[in-house]
Amino acid sequence: MFKQVLGALLAMVAVPALADGFSWPEGRKAAVSLGYDDALDSQLDNAIPALDRYGFKATFYVALPSQVMQRRLEEWRAVAANGHELGNHSLFHQCDKSQPGRDWVPAHQDLHPMTIAQIHDQILAANTLLQALDGRSERSFTSPCGDRMVSDGDYVDGLREVFPGMKVIAGAHEARSMADFDRHAVPVNAPVGVSGAELIAQVEEAARRGTLATFTFHGIGGDHMSVSVQAHEELLAYLAANRDRYWVAPFVDIARWVRDHPSAQR
Repeated sequence: MFKQVLGALLAMVAVPALADGFSWPEGRKAAVSLGYDDALDSQLDNAIPALDRYGFKATFYVALPSQVMQRRLEEWRAVAANGHELGNHSLFHQCDKSQPGRDWVPAHQDLHPMTIAQIHDQILAANTLLQALDGRSERSFTSPCGDRMVSDGDYVDGLREVFPGMKVIAGAHEARSMADFDRHAVPVNAPVGVSGAELIAQVEEAARRGTLATFTFHGIGGDHMSVSVQAHEELLAYLAANRDRYWVAPFVDIARWVRDHPSAQR
């Protein structure tokens, strides 16, 4: 047993967690991005009060046509005023209806027939609307459903100069170290029905690598693709108990840190 424990400890030490010269703020072991998609009631009712209790700032990739966005607009404005990021999730939350299991996508919100120029115009328009809500000129982006292909190609790569960081699905891989990290191709990790222990394990793995643990939640104790209030609370409590180890920040701030510290390779 002693040899097994010793071997595990040595393996952790041996992992090249950071790119040469790169470090997270105040020497923390990893960054943690708490993200929430689609502007859901359970985020306003359950996630934001929990985040505020622990003093954590997160990113909310709001679906601008959402009825929740329309009904509770002043609450979303207050979310931004309290230091949370309103991320760009496109103007009309368009997904590729041709993909398996996408019967729920309305024909008028089908991404596939669009052109790169059309979707880029809409994403820039979304930036303008979000700036009218929060007054900020810079934010991060995540593509709805992780889709990136339109009728004339991949639209996401063409946004690298627009956003300091992007979360994507197609073609993304988990960085083994910060030398392998691409702030414009961060994998989307969308937990559903997982335990607090499973969420914490992902954070601990990022600390072993010295990289980033990124979560893109949807429902918290309700709505779709839900994680329980208890699991979410356990994750936040763990992060609060280890503030000296993990930097929890909106994704735009994490992406800017990487951008402004060139020892991280991309």
